[in-house]
Parts: sequence; C-alpha cells; structure tokens
Amino acid sequence: MRLAFMGTPEFSVPVLAELVAAGHDVAAVYTRPPQPCGRGQKRRPSPVEEFARGLGIEVRTPKSLKSTEEHQAFLALDLDVAIVVAYGLILPQAILDAPTHGCLNLHASLLPRWRGAAPIQRAIMAGDQTTGVQVMQMEAGLDTGPVLLSETVLIGAEDTAGTLYNKLAAVAAQLGPRALAALARGALGAVSQAEDGVTYAEKISSQEARIDWQRSAKEVDQHIRGLAPFPGAWFEVDGARVKVLLSGLTDGAGTPGDVLDSGDVVTVACGDGAVALKTLQKSGKRAQTAEEFLRGFNLEKGARLS
Repeated sequence: MRLAFMGTPEFSVPVLAELVAAGHDVAAVYTRPPQPCGRGQKRRPSPVEEFARGLGIEVRTPKSLKSTEEHQAFLALDLDVAIVVAYGLILPQAILDAPTHGCLNLHASLLPRWRGAAPIQRAIMAGDQTTGVQVMQMEAGLDTGPVLLSETVLIGAEDTAGTLYNKLAAVAAQLGPRALAALARGALGAVSQAEDGVTYAEKISSQEARIDWQRSAKEVDQHIRGLAPFPGAWFEVDGARVKVLLSGLTDGAGTPGDVLDSGDVVTVACGDGAVALKTLQKSGKRAQTAEEFLRGFNLEKGARLS
C-alpha cells in the first residue's frame, strides 16, 4: 500500500521499519520538528526523522497540520492509508479524510482505558496487570475511534515504563504490517469502544513525579516504576533532589519518609509498609546502584526524605 507514516519517538521506529520491510510504499514520513536537547540546547531531529532519512524517505516536520497548504500537500500524496504511532500533533478532519482508508493509529493501551498522552506510565502507576497495543481507526475525538486489531501484554511486577515501552514497541512493530495485510484483504473488522471504563492518560508533570511517602508501599513502588527512566520519580533530602529509577517492595514499617536501612538498598517507610530503593540518581549525575550512591551521599538510617 501507499502510505504516510506519522510518528516521533523511538517507540515509533520499529513500526516504520517493519512497514518498509513488508514492502509498503512509504510516500512520506511526518514527525515533530527537531527539539532542543542537552546542555547546549542544540536542536536534534526525532528518532523517526533520523531513521527515515537514513532510508532516503521524504521527511516533513510541520509545526501544525491546520493550514490549507498542509492539507493540500498531504492530499497530493495520493495515499491508501496513513499510519500514526505517537506522532504528537492533532490531525484535523481534512487530514483524517485524505487517505482512501483514512488514518490508523497504533495506541499503547487497551482502549477505552488510558486514552491520551502517557498510557504506558499511567498503566503501571495505576497498578494495572495488563495493557496492550491496539490499531484504531482515527476520528476527531481523542482516541475514540473503533478498534480494528488488538494484542494484550502482561505487566510484570518488576516492569518499569522503560521495560514495558520496549515490550509494547515490539508488539506494535508486528501489529502494523498485520493490520495493513488484513486491510488489503478486506478483513479488518471494526469494533466500537465501550462507553464504560474510559480513563485519560494525562501528561506527567514534574510536581506529580514527586514521591509521596504517605501513600502505601505498593502505590509508591508503582509510582517509581511507572516513571522510570523518564521523567523519574524524585524526593528531596538536605536540599538535594534525587531520582529513584528502580524499586521494590520490602519488609519494614515506620514514619513515612524515614530511612529504615541503608546498605545494598535504601529502605524507606511508607504509609503502609516499606520500599527498597535500588537505583538512584542525584541531579546532574549518572544513575547508580544504592550501594554506589551511598558512597558519595550521606543517607543514614533515621534520615527523613521529604
């Protein structure tokens, strides 16, 4: 099929790679414009742009798709379908209607649960045991279209947003070509989303990433794993901000925020139970195991984490 691919982060790259490998004609790739990155704030192209340019595919980076000029440029591609994977821009109705078969979105949740921007993080933070990838026929509403294809993925007790991201990216990479093969056969059936059970995966704010030790150990652990490796759940001690990138449940009880033990791991009391902090990162420094971290940071038993 002749298609446009619309995506931005690393999550989208395996899908594009598999579509190209399957022999589809990728007329153009749409991705977000290069963004400032690192200390020097040098603009860096998205992972999708870098991959597409390496294959010699035309790349387009509009800041918006709302103008008549963008509509006409998209229509001129004469597409069978557009595949959208974590693109990051709203598609106006004129864009949705341009391809013969419309626009198909690969979304990393089991809709209608976790519509929106951060479904992977929110699923872990909420303690969900399953998630998945679904191919959805896009319409004007936010992730409201009918589901065309679905694959369920289990969320393990030690999964972080990073590990789950990789699992779902691999599933999405296989689901994209399957969806187009079924579409070509006329065998892609649509199932409307349920009206009940709708939840929204809002973007994660810096303040929301702060750890609340008053919550139960289970909730704190889910919070930490759901935000690792980015943006990273954090606490403050002696004026320093510290991110926690890996944790687990452990035995212990005490005043929430109190360090119960510091050795191979840092054990911290929560509102109910305790968590073991296994990988930590001080602002501006590399991630370290708890043992490495404690060699250069005084965090003794009895310290209070705010």
